[in-house]
Amino acid sequence: MKDFTLKTYRQLLNALHAARYRSLTLQEYFAAKQDGVTISGPFVILRHDVDLKAENSLRTAHIEAEMGFCASYYFRVVPESNKPEIIRQIARMGHEIGYHYEDMSIANGDVEKAIKHFEQQLAYFRTFYPVKTICMHGAPTSKYDGKDLWKRYNYRDYGIIGEPYFDVDYSKVVYLTDTGRCWDGYKVSVRDKIDKWQDVWTKEGLVFHTTEQLINWLQDDSHEKRNLLITTHPQRWTDDNAAWLKELTMQNVKNIVKRVLVATK
Repeated sequence: MKDFTLKTYRQLLNALHAARYRSLTLQEYFAAKQDGVTISGPFVILRHDVDLKAENSLRTAHIEAEMGFCASYYFRVVPESNKPEIIRQIARMGHEIGYHYEDMSIANGDVEKAIKHFEQQLAYFRTFYPVKTICMHGAPTSKYDGKDLWKRYNYRDYGIIGEPYFDVDYSKVVYLTDTGRCWDGYKVSVRDKIDKWQDVWTKEGLVFHTTEQLINWLQDDSHEKRNLLITTHPQRWTDDNAAWLKELTMQNVKNIVKRVLVATK
């Protein structure tokens, strides 16, 4: 199976559907959690970090809508992500739109400038969708951690009901991300990981390198189905051979840099 293609993504969604996973957005998950409502499982939350190539996100959004899945799309303010017409189209399909914030990096660590930037951009994205959730952009080459903004401020003061790095109950939800262009990229990830729980999931065998391995696990009825939060970066998922090869090459270089950054922390 050729990994990180739209064909493979369809197969992943098919496997989730066949395993009777319920589809939730992060907004739906946080709203239920806030109200004390128990969500019957298994459920899957599809989160997309739109770092680059917003048009790729439009393709995954179409596939999900066709197959009856809803997803959460987090957009950055950079031009490669912030494409107004694409954001509108994805919202019209019924998907959630959120702010993929990196205000600390943009403000070079100036917290007051960062919160003002956050307020402005949140208001901007709310012109497309009533944004209720936000998600930190890892920005691995930046020395500033976006989450540090909340050491001084509280995002709930802005009508935000949840941020996945703070508010998901990972004792009940397994986190899988394609960071590093594999499903075990937490090994080289600077910030896109859940440190407290990764060792637990590893001991339980919930570690996959390829999408095919993840699909095989979903198709295996010999184990209990687990609630999942699956994060993808749609820039990686394409059926175009040239774009696929370019993304593979660039990610291999990025992973080398990230290994160095992780080793020096």
